[in-house]
Amino acid sequence: MPELPEVETTRRGIEPHVNGQKVLSVVTRTKKLRWPIPSQLNKKLSQQVITSVNRRGKYLLLNTDSGTLIIHLGMSGSLRITDASAAAQKHDHVDVVFKKNILRLRDPRRFSCVLWTSKDPLSHKLLASLGPEPLEEEFTAQHLYHASRNRRISVKDFIMNSHMVVGVGNIYATEALFTSKIHPLRAAGKISLPQYELLVSAIKEILVDAIQRGGTTLRDFTREDGKPGYFQQELQVYGRTKQPCVVCAHPLRSTKQGQRTTTYCTKCQR
Repeated sequence: MPELPEVETTRRGIEPHVNGQKVLSVVTRTKKLRWPIPSQLNKKLSQQVITSVNRRGKYLLLNTDSGTLIIHLGMSGSLRITDASAAAQKHDHVDVVFKKNILRLRDPRRFSCVLWTSKDPLSHKLLASLGPEPLEEEFTAQHLYHASRNRRISVKDFIMNSHMVVGVGNIYATEALFTSKIHPLRAAGKISLPQYELLVSAIKEILVDAIQRGGTTLRDFTREDGKPGYFQQELQVYGRTKQPCVVCAHPLRSTKQGQRTTTYCTKCQR
């Protein structure tokens, strides 16, 4: 699933091509992705100018004077800028058509979403209860420490909860916990404030690095220009089960938390 760095990479990639451009039409080739695509989307968005391209968590927000197009890439979705004459392929579900190009949503698994709101997008039910952005000042160790008191949930699940902080998915949670030397299965309520300070610092540093490198290459994800991200070359624990720890050389161990694999070092992480 594309995580926050991949979504931010996509936002930065499409912004120069769509910001300030007038939408000529919207072409939908399916009625439903994760949720039904608004039936009046073409009517609502056509002839509107994209005034800004923002991100909230893993949601992309294409703003106009009359409303906002909300896009989530789901598990396998991607946005690409294509030539206006490029023929749609099997999994190309939605086109936002401009004069010189097309913003095209491709999603083989169809868990993405395309929605419309004429109100403040941050008040939309999918966005209203989201936690702070991890790269903004509101995301602090004090925030996590106070919210975690008496919580028995594992610290990894805790920081992956979008109500606590948005966009810290499995890859980056795994990497940040390793960097801060915190065992992923420890109860969130047992983590001290100094440890949360290390964890918040690690989350910020890793996400910034991933964004700069273009996100992490996943099986179903490539950037909007079709080129893969490169952060995967820097992963220290994720996907390295049974390989030697880069710090102590002890074989890394993994376990399942929910449906996700958690990889960690039993010697370095406590």
